[in-house]
Amino acid sequence: MPSLALHPDRLFPADPAVRSLARELHALVKGLPIISPHGHTDPAWFAGNASFGNATELLLVPDHYVLRMLYSQGVPLEALGVAPKGQASTADPREAWRLLAVNYHLFCGTPSRIWFDWVFAEVFRLEQRLEAQTSDH
Repeated sequence: MPSLALHPDRLFPADPAVRSLARELHALVKGLPIISPHGHTDPAWFAGNASFGNATELLLVPDHYVLRMLYSQGVPLEALGVAPKGQASTADPREAWRLLAVNYHLFCGTPSRIWFDWVFAEVFRLEQRLEAQTSDH
Protein backbone atom coordinates (compact mmCIF):
# COMPACT_ATOMS: atom_id res chain seq x y z
CA MET A 1 0.00 0.00 0.00
CA PRO A 2 1.30 3.46 -0.84
CA SER A 3 2.63 5.39 2.12
CA LEU A 4 1.47 8.84 3.05
CA ALA A 5 4.60 10.97 3.07
CA LEU A 6 4.39 14.74 2.86
CA HIS A 7 7.43 16.46 1.37
CA PRO A 8 8.31 19.47 3.57
CA ASP A 9 8.78 21.71 0.50
CA ARG A 10 5.62 20.57 -1.30
CA LEU A 11 4.06 24.03 -1.48
CA PHE A 12 7.21 26.12 -1.70
CA PRO A 13 8.63 27.71 -4.87
CA ALA A 14 11.05 25.73 -7.04
CA ASP A 15 13.66 28.52 -7.12
CA PRO A 16 16.21 27.58 -4.40
CA ALA A 17 16.70 31.15 -3.13
CA VAL A 18 12.99 31.86 -2.90
CA ARG A 19 12.36 28.42 -1.39
CA SER A 20 14.94 29.15 1.29
CA LEU A 21 13.15 32.38 2.19
CA ALA A 22 9.81 30.56 2.18
CA ARG A 23 11.22 27.98 4.60
CA GLU A 24 12.40 30.74 6.95
CA LEU A 25 9.07 32.55 6.89
CA HIS A 26 7.15 29.31 7.35
CA ALA A 27 9.30 28.35 10.35
CA LEU A 28 8.22 31.59 12.06
CA VAL A 29 4.48 30.92 11.74
CA LYS A 30 3.95 27.19 11.32
CA GLY A 31 2.90 26.64 14.94
CA LEU A 32 0.40 29.48 15.01
CA PRO A 33 -3.34 28.88 14.61
CA ILE A 34 -4.94 29.48 11.25
CA ILE A 35 -7.29 32.46 11.30
CA SER A 36 -9.24 32.46 8.09
CA PRO A 37 -12.59 33.92 7.01
CA HIS A 38 -12.95 30.99 4.60
CA GLY A 39 -13.55 27.67 6.23
CA HIS A 40 -15.69 24.59 6.07
CA THR A 41 -16.52 24.60 9.71
CA ASP A 42 -19.64 25.65 11.48
CA PRO A 43 -18.72 28.02 14.34
CA ALA A 44 -21.22 26.11 16.50
CA TRP A 45 -18.78 23.15 16.39
CA PHE A 46 -16.33 25.14 18.47
CA ALA A 47 -18.94 26.59 20.81
CA GLY A 48 -20.39 23.16 21.58
CA ASN A 49 -17.13 21.19 21.48
CA ALA A 50 -19.02 17.94 20.81
CA SER A 51 -17.34 14.89 19.33
CA PHE A 52 -18.00 13.85 15.76
CA GLY A 53 -19.51 10.45 15.21
CA ASN A 54 -17.41 9.57 12.18
CA ALA A 55 -15.03 10.88 9.53
CA THR A 56 -17.81 11.41 7.00
CA GLU A 57 -19.59 13.81 9.32
CA LEU A 58 -16.41 15.79 9.94
CA LEU A 59 -14.47 15.73 6.67
CA LEU A 60 -16.77 14.75 3.81
CA VAL A 61 -20.27 16.16 4.20
CA PRO A 62 -19.28 19.75 5.16
CA ASP A 63 -16.81 20.14 2.27
CA HIS A 64 -18.59 21.47 -0.79
CA TYR A 65 -15.45 21.15 -2.94
CA VAL A 66 -15.19 17.44 -2.26
CA LEU A 67 -18.92 16.89 -2.73
CA ARG A 68 -18.93 18.77 -6.05
CA MET A 69 -15.99 16.78 -7.41
CA LEU A 70 -17.59 13.46 -6.53
CA TYR A 71 -21.02 14.55 -7.78
CA SER A 72 -19.47 15.72 -11.07
CA GLN A 73 -18.16 12.18 -11.53
CA GLY A 74 -21.57 10.59 -11.03
CA VAL A 75 -21.56 9.88 -7.29
CA PRO A 76 -25.02 10.71 -5.90
CA LEU A 77 -24.98 13.22 -3.05
CA GLU A 78 -27.36 11.01 -1.07
CA ALA A 79 -24.78 8.20 -1.13
CA LEU A 80 -22.25 10.61 0.40
CA GLY A 81 -24.48 11.47 3.34
CA VAL A 82 -26.10 14.62 1.95
CA ALA A 83 -29.87 14.47 2.28
CA PRO A 84 -32.39 16.64 0.47
CA LYS A 85 -33.23 19.80 2.42
CA GLY A 86 -35.42 19.06 5.42
CA GLN A 87 -34.66 15.34 5.42
CA ALA A 88 -32.24 13.24 7.43
CA SER A 89 -29.55 11.30 5.62
CA THR A 90 -30.08 7.57 5.33
CA ALA A 91 -26.57 6.92 3.99
CA ASP A 92 -24.22 4.67 5.92
CA PRO A 93 -21.29 6.96 6.91
CA ARG A 94 -18.77 4.14 6.45
CA GLU A 95 -20.06 3.44 2.93
CA ALA A 96 -19.89 7.16 2.13
CA TRP A 97 -16.28 7.23 3.33
CA ARG A 98 -15.49 4.19 1.18
CA LEU A 99 -16.92 6.04 -1.82
CA LEU A 100 -14.54 8.91 -1.14
CA ALA A 101 -11.64 6.47 -0.84
CA VAL A 102 -12.45 4.68 -4.10
CA ASN A 103 -12.57 8.05 -5.86
CA TYR A 104 -9.67 9.68 -4.03
CA HIS A 105 -7.54 9.58 -7.17
CA LEU A 106 -9.84 12.27 -8.64
CA PHE A 107 -8.36 14.78 -6.19
CA CYS A 108 -4.75 14.40 -7.35
CA GLY A 109 -3.26 17.88 -7.73
CA THR A 110 -6.18 19.67 -6.07
CA PRO A 111 -6.22 21.80 -2.92
CA SER A 112 -8.68 19.30 -1.43
CA ARG A 113 -6.11 16.52 -1.81
CA ILE A 114 -3.36 18.65 -0.29
CA TRP A 115 -5.61 19.44 2.67
CA PHE A 116 -6.81 15.87 3.18
CA ASP A 117 -3.29 14.43 3.00
CA TRP A 118 -2.11 17.01 5.53
CA VAL A 119 -4.98 16.20 7.89
CA PHE A 120 -4.37 12.46 7.58
CA ALA A 121 -0.59 12.72 8.05
CA GLU A 122 -0.26 15.55 10.55
CA VAL A 123 -3.47 15.51 12.59
CA PHE A 124 -4.32 11.81 12.59
CA ARG A 125 -0.73 10.54 12.10
CA LEU A 126 -1.76 8.06 9.42
CA GLU A 127 1.05 6.46 7.48
CA GLN A 128 -0.88 5.05 4.53
CA ARG A 129 -2.55 6.99 1.76
CA LEU A 130 -6.35 6.90 1.55
CA GLU A 131 -7.56 4.44 -1.05
CA ALA A 132 -10.13 1.63 -1.30
CA GLN A 133 -7.89 -0.83 0.59
CA THR A 134 -7.19 1.59 3.47
CA SER A 135 -10.57 3.29 3.84
CA ASP A 136 -11.56 1.35 6.95
CA HIS A 137 -8.37 2.21 8.79
